[in-house]
Amino acid sequence: ILWRRRGILVLGCSQGQFPLTQNVTVVEGGTAILTCRVDQNDNTSLQWSNPAQQTLYFDDKKALRDNRIELVRASWHELSISVSDVSLSDEGQYTCSLFTMPVKTSKAYLTVLGVPEKPQISGFSSPVMEGDLMQLTCKTSGSKPAADIRWFKNDKEIKDVKYLKEEDANRKTFTVSSTLDFRVDRSDDGVAVICRVDHESLNATPQVAMQVLEIHYTPSVKIIPSTPFPQEGQPLILTCESKGKPLPEPVLWTKDGGELPDPDRMVVSGRELNILFLNKTDNGTYRCEATNTIGQSSAEYVLIVHDVPNTLLPTTIIPSLTTATVTTSVAITTSPTTSATTSSVRDPNALAGQNGPDHALIGGIVAVVVFVTLCSIFLLGRYLARHKGTYLTNEAKGAEDAPDADTAIINAEGSQVNAEEKKEYFI
Repeated sequence: ILWRRRGILVLGCSQGQFPLTQNVTVVEGGTAILTCRVDQNDNTSLQWSNPAQQTLYFDDKKALRDNRIELVRASWHELSISVSDVSLSDEGQYTCSLFTMPVKTSKAYLTVLGVPEKPQISGFSSPVMEGDLMQLTCKTSGSKPAADIRWFKNDKEIKDVKYLKEEDANRKTFTVSSTLDFRVDRSDDGVAVICRVDHESLNATPQVAMQVLEIHYTPSVKIIPSTPFPQEGQPLILTCESKGKPLPEPVLWTKDGGELPDPDRMVVSGRELNILFLNKTDNGTYRCEATNTIGQSSAEYVLIVHDVPNTLLPTTIIPSLTTATVTTSVAITTSPTTSATTSSVRDPNALAGQNGPDHALIGGIVAVVVFVTLCSIFLLGRYLARHKGTYLTNEAKGAEDAPDADTAIINAEGSQVNAEEKKEYFI
């Protein structure tokens, strides 16, 4: 085949010559490289043309005045050009031509990806009340092909959503939106809801939009005692743990439906109720009430004051008691040299772990002595009462049988001679 190249007649053979190209995908705004190769070329010219069949390059000569188009490499075996700042309008089928007889061509399709805009979340108005139905919408435009939208809450994907795709005015890109409906509760307060846009143009780095939820709810109340086993004589602290949004106001403490009965011992400090020196009168139901602008809540604690466990007393020997004897020869005698041993005696008034004098032992001894004394007095009194009728003095002897008062006086005076014989006995 004879053909003229650069004014020189060239003899060429077209057998086995064929241009090779590849499709190219590029992100909008990026740079596309179009390459045409010929494995066996006998110095035949190569040419690139755009979808409008305008020649871009003929061998190493630029044919179209477009500053975005540059020559990358030109040889008998390859013609490569670059298109920078690619726009959606550059998309289409490009042709590489090998000027043999006949002309051989190869097509390369340039795909331009439209990058989706940063998504926006709408539909949230702060604050939201617990139990309300929330509807959030995530929207993004400019994607080509249409982007995919996914929802996440607490890093867990939500599948049950609505998806809508609309073509933009340029008829090349799309606007996509997704709507999420759910009913909120207090556990959603402070939770981040994320809308994620996935698209092949984002190079595995999705675009996200985030909305932090603010949920208002009534207080939740719990009473925590400082000890699970309150004992008599010990202090007790009841803590009212209240959570709510807005934060609950200072809590209110009551007992059995009324005010605290002993403000001196029952001191309220913030959310704590301090009861000093518990006793049995403190038994009852204590209520803590917390209130915010949404509502009110309360919790109850039933207080039962337990007795202090008795402590083991050391073994003690009680000395023998003294024998008490009256004139009636009636005696109450404890066994001489008999020791009373108290083992494992518990003092109900003693506090656990407290060391001190053996009050119980001393009290027992005193009680026995008092009891013996009272018995002795009682028996002595009965003895005196029995012998009172037989006791008689001689002072008035002789005056009993006098007929009149003068005779009685004379008889009484005459008896003075025997005055020395008058004796009185007292026991």
